[in-house]
Amino acid sequence: MNKPEPLRVAQDPSMPSTPRLIAKSTKLANVCYDIRGPVLDRARQMEEEGQRIMKLNIGNVAVFGLEPPDEIVQDMIRNLPDAAGYTDSKGLFAPRRAIVHYCQQKKIAGVTVDDVYLGNGASELIVMSMNALLNAGDEVLLPAPDYPLYTGAVALSGGTPVHYLCDEASDWMPDIADIRRKVTPNTKAIVLINPNNPTGALYPREVLEQIVQVAREHQLIVFSDEIYDKTLYDDAEHVSIASLADDVLFLTFNGLSKNYRSCGYRAGWMVVSGDKRHARDYIEGLNMLASMRLCANTPGQLAIQTALGGYQSIDDLVRPGGRLRRQRDLAYELLTAIPGVTCVKPKAALYLFPKLDPKMYPIQNDQQFILELLEAERVLLVQGTGFNWKTPDHFRIVFLPHEDDLREAFTRIARFLDQYRKRHA
Repeated sequence: MNKPEPLRVAQDPSMPSTPRLIAKSTKLANVCYDIRGPVLDRARQMEEEGQRIMKLNIGNVAVFGLEPPDEIVQDMIRNLPDAAGYTDSKGLFAPRRAIVHYCQQKKIAGVTVDDVYLGNGASELIVMSMNALLNAGDEVLLPAPDYPLYTGAVALSGGTPVHYLCDEASDWMPDIADIRRKVTPNTKAIVLINPNNPTGALYPREVLEQIVQVAREHQLIVFSDEIYDKTLYDDAEHVSIASLADDVLFLTFNGLSKNYRSCGYRAGWMVVSGDKRHARDYIEGLNMLASMRLCANTPGQLAIQTALGGYQSIDDLVRPGGRLRRQRDLAYELLTAIPGVTCVKPKAALYLFPKLDPKMYPIQNDQQFILELLEAERVLLVQGTGFNWKTPDHFRIVFLPHEDDLREAFTRIARFLDQYRKRHA
């Protein structure tokens, strides 16, 4: 039996002969997120080839065996049958009320349930807050180094990221003089990441008061990321900048991802506080965007009240002898024993941000440097320029792995750096 001839469609002479290239939006030109960037793509390829990669590139606590408190998990399971519907666009009342109580503990005055927005992690709310604020040409002051989501969110919202320096010689404190130099008539806001990612710095009250004064003088909004506010070492105390004034507008971001080891639950919140009298239109924009995304995921919302009101197991992890405290101390000791490597010991969070002596390590392209480390030793880090640090002489390392794994990782890093020094001597 003869096969039927395939159907042939005549080429329309008016149609182009070559397909049109579909390009990404130009809004993404200044957006990058190298924590999950090209080097990670290579690491995935190596894993597919059967190689085991030690991933010290991301603070995904669950993959290192740091699990959420059991009462959070059980509370979510118990309430899951009632979690199928949409909630209020700002979130369920009970977790928002719990966040109001938490703000009272942090001495942030005047916060009501209506000032609290729940989100799919703090990340969603950070992007939303910038989208609601910025027009083309508006500037936002961001720390250098920063968590790159902020630079991307500002650029994607049509604004211009302007980076102020944090001073490594002063334990990575914000350089107040540099902040003042970079304020212009177009500056709308200043971002703080406190405790800081990637440096592990914790800002004292005196520094925060100086930043409040700059915001007051120039009528700037203060965005404060406090996602690590309980992950503190050496009896350090976290001060929320929003507790220091009522005549400045503050947006404070937090969530369950780090302190409660619940990254995948995507349970975050944003609190609007301080002087809201002249921000009604902006707040209306926040409400509009919150409504457009309908609501944050309900199961994640259900974990918040239990987490904030329950036993704070993070305290056990960060106190002397606790797992995170031991791993921070070990990582710092092993890292700073490598010739030509210096590091400010982190007071908070989950990261070290060491510096490589440029005379001993003449790096031109730090992404290529990190790629070479990956391919030589199967250890995945993130280069410093991925955090908008301009010179290729830093990298970020996560100290979440168990101590034996940290020793192995630093043995590999030290071996690679030794070979690098010899090649470039």
